[in-house]
Amino acid sequence: MSLLQRTAILNVVGLTPRHIGPETPFISEFLARQDVAIGHVEPLIPAVTSTMQATYLTGKSAAGHGIVGNCWYDRDYAEHRNWKQSNHLVHARKLWEHLREADPAYTVAKLFWWNNLYSTVDYSITPRPIYRVDGRKIFDIQTWPMEMAKQVKRKLGKFPFQAFWGPMSGIESSHWIARSARWVEEKHTPNLNLVYLPHLDYPLQRTGPNHYNLSQELGQIDAVVGDLIRFFEGRGVQPILLSEYGITEVDHPIHINRVFREKGWIVCRDEVGTDMIDLGSCKAFAIPDHQVAHIYVNDRSILNEVRDTVAEIEGVAEVIDGSMRNYRGLEHERAGDLIAVSNIRSWFTYYYWENDKRAPDYARTIDIHRKPGYDPVELFFNPKIRSPKFKVAMKLLKKTLGFRMTLDVIPLDATLVKGSHGCVPELNDNRPVLIGKFPNLRDGETVSAQRVYQHLYDVCSQPEM
Repeated sequence: MSLLQRTAILNVVGLTPRHIGPETPFISEFLARQDVAIGHVEPLIPAVTSTMQATYLTGKSAAGHGIVGNCWYDRDYAEHRNWKQSNHLVHARKLWEHLREADPAYTVAKLFWWNNLYSTVDYSITPRPIYRVDGRKIFDIQTWPMEMAKQVKRKLGKFPFQAFWGPMSGIESSHWIARSARWVEEKHTPNLNLVYLPHLDYPLQRTGPNHYNLSQELGQIDAVVGDLIRFFEGRGVQPILLSEYGITEVDHPIHINRVFREKGWIVCRDEVGTDMIDLGSCKAFAIPDHQVAHIYVNDRSILNEVRDTVAEIEGVAEVIDGSMRNYRGLEHERAGDLIAVSNIRSWFTYYYWENDKRAPDYARTIDIHRKPGYDPVELFFNPKIRSPKFKVAMKLLKKTLGFRMTLDVIPLDATLVKGSHGCVPELNDNRPVLIGKFPNLRDGETVSAQRVYQHLYDVCSQPEM
């Protein structure tokens, strides 16, 4: 048995100092304690889920751990890679591996954090649908140990996948994850429990950080966090609150691949009357990821022209290339030849078709893996559909009965999105937070994303009280 401090890191996605106040009484009470400090995290480029999580857990930039974003281009396969789960992709020593060097008995649970499959943790729960040969998609989870899946579902019921992403996403997924954290703690008592609470991600992208209804959403996640703080402290576990990025208000989608198509750099294949981008044939293309776009240039003779073209697009704040890739911690084979960063009011779409009638079949569906880039419009029902939830229910019924169907309920209107992230906000109020009892953190201190790793290690490596 390990003799180190037992710790729970609650990843409250999207939480920033501007959200901590009357609407979040439990988080506010935790922060107000005399021995609790807040650190204002200076995020990396890109400030997105997979990159920031990998940095927090390794202390490295994207160049050091290889997670250059949620999405990138595989040059060997000439295919994009979106939201891949294997922990083998993270090429650096993780926090718990460091701790085990001094204490081999140290145990870890990783619940819904990304890059979770085939990790060296002791217990894990990961969303993983089952894709049947007949076209059916069955929502499910994968756990380690494998038999834990049946045990946790028997106790908590099925994971509410529709509430985890898409137009029906909401507090129910964070409730289930929080309950699974309690279940793992009671059954296995790990030294470190990594808990992902995604709820704020949804309303902040749908309505932006200034919407009048946000107080209700803040109250919902605050109640979940407060319950977990009381639960863990009651069992002698020290809680830490952490977030990956701050979401800021946006009103300008950048259709970067449409600009490239006008230049003749994008190549599409006709697939049953739709345009299907062929990345390997393109002279240049972008893989957008919120406010950052990795740009891959297959025809090196136009590299300078591509850079100059991107720099002139309205809403682009910076184009990272050459030696700047190394300086900004992005010198890695997965990264784009150029990396475009938008200003704080803009974000990049993956849209490349010129006419919505030619949009690929996946464009109007929830399909995070097939789309060559991130698509936050998946958070919305098409407003032209009457009774969209009824339509979804009928389509799912048909699917259950074995009929083929397309769940085409997602609009193609990028202006619906009101919040995004990925660039580095100037104000601390819009930056992620690190909150807890840290021996070497001054209250209100600015902390680099890489430095978060050391603060987490300082807490986790303390002797158990």
